[in-house]
Amino acid sequence: MEIDPFIFRLSIFILSIFVGYYVVWSVTPSLHTPLMSVTNAISSVIIVGAIIAALAGASDTIFETSNIFGFLAILLAAVNIFGGFLVTQRMLQMYKKKKNK
Repeated sequence: MEIDPFIFRLSIFILSIFVGYYVVWSVTPSLHTPLMSVTNAISSVIIVGAIIAALAGASDTIFETSNIFGFLAILLAAVNIFGGFLVTQRMLQMYKKKKNK
């Protein structure tokens, strides 16, 4: 008996949601900034894969499922990277000494 590939991938996806939830919520605040840098690097790798997915297929059809999901992945990863840099910059500003006027 063989497991359907869709069910196999869906179970991995659901498991990764639970693992990600517990990993993210167990991080101490002092580790937040270094981990944001790592997640930004991971998101940049995701954008490379998403660009490949968005440009996959024949050139005459641009609205295939892989193209649409690739484009959505590019958008979501870009928002994640931009937001991560904003949060990292804000946290680093909190540690700088304030200048006297």
